[in-house]
Amino acid sequence: MSSNNNQAQLSGRVGIVGTGHRARLYTHSIAARPSLELVALCDTNSDRMDHHNQLLKEAGRPQAKKYAAEDFNKMLEDEKLDILVVTTIDYTHDLYIVPAVKKGIKVLTEKPMTTDVEKCKKILAAVEEGKGSVQVLFNYRYNPVHWKVAEVIAQGKIGNVKSVHFEWLLDTVHGADYFRRWHRYKDRSGGLMVHKSSHHFDLVNFWIQSKPESVFGLGSLSFYGKEQGQKSGWARSYDRARDSKEAEDDPFAIHLEDEPGLKALYHDAEHIDNYHRDMNVFADDITIEDDMSVLVHYESGVNMTYHLTAYSPWEGYRVMFNGDKGRLELECVESTHRVPAKKGGDGDGVVHGEKALKNEGHNKITLQQLWKEKEDVPYVQASGGHGGGDEAMLAQIFGPLPNVKPTETPITGLSANQIDGALAMAVGLAANESFKTGKQVQIKELLGRQL
Repeated sequence: MSSNNNQAQLSGRVGIVGTGHRARLYTHSIAARPSLELVALCDTNSDRMDHHNQLLKEAGRPQAKKYAAEDFNKMLEDEKLDILVVTTIDYTHDLYIVPAVKKGIKVLTEKPMTTDVEKCKKILAAVEEGKGSVQVLFNYRYNPVHWKVAEVIAQGKIGNVKSVHFEWLLDTVHGADYFRRWHRYKDRSGGLMVHKSSHHFDLVNFWIQSKPESVFGLGSLSFYGKEQGQKSGWARSYDRARDSKEAEDDPFAIHLEDEPGLKALYHDAEHIDNYHRDMNVFADDITIEDDMSVLVHYESGVNMTYHLTAYSPWEGYRVMFNGDKGRLELECVESTHRVPAKKGGDGDGVVHGEKALKNEGHNKITLQQLWKEKEDVPYVQASGGHGGGDEAMLAQIFGPLPNVKPTETPITGLSANQIDGALAMAVGLAANESFKTGKQVQIKELLGRQL
């Protein structure tokens, strides 16, 4: 893979639809770039939009015009956007991507691109027929340790890849967070196989340069939820943490008022739409899994075994590649352990994504070719959200920050389009289908088309 500096400076008018916690990353990023202007915000909740306008004010930038969700199309007509950032609830992404693409707008959407086959088909058709484009914001592609893995494989140092094993561990703060909010309902998020694992399925597609062909999986709600919580003894009976005495010392609870951003976005804004961000993770209405095993077969002949555990004491992942000339191992420890938070304590870092996790561990790449000893593979060290991936991604999509030297990315193809988004999502959807039927699922048959 050749060297590629694709950090062109973007300019123009930007809108954001969905102004929750993740959207703050893009508001800050746009505000820091004089060539971009955040002109429009769209959400179901006006207070959350006010919070983002306050961020713009603090950055010395003009405030954006607010639009209710039902006025999204009016926003497209009135604001003449060049770029739209989509950070809404996953199952609504298509409602905003499709009309924007048809108007020739560059759409930047959070992963997963969408949550079901029919919505995926609508997005693919819109891009094929429209004038706009879609980039799926797979920030893990931009983590330098992942660049190096791709580079080593592309250089043939382990020969032809034959199999992959990928183990992902979410801890009892980050992992639990998916069970406190809307992600706990599969019809909204697609479950962790779609919402979270699309990161990993995309990485493997990218690393081995092949497309998934078939999927078999087994999944269960093994730790969270009422029944399992009662078995383990972790369960408590409150509905949500706010105003609950029982939740004050619950290590699985989140106290929104202890972190200023969460307080403004959710605690102080819930009276408008009644969205509760602090639900009990041991409730009886959870419909997603927390322990999943998946076997993926790729067109190249590679087989991948994948396991996700959402209730681990430490957070990170291990990926192993077996080739006909050797083996490559990646170990990333994002947090060695967690200390339970209590009400009135430090709420910084209770939500994953904006910065490195507390008690950050190590990253390590090990190469062992046949008939040789192991060797550590050096790579560029980075810091920040998602292992430095957020910062590198923002520089790629919006251009480098003023007075900051652009990072020379050592490999090509970091940007993910709608096909990449569909392939990553399809593995998760196929896994969900296999969970239900107990059968192997063909990607082509699932999507009704070859990508």
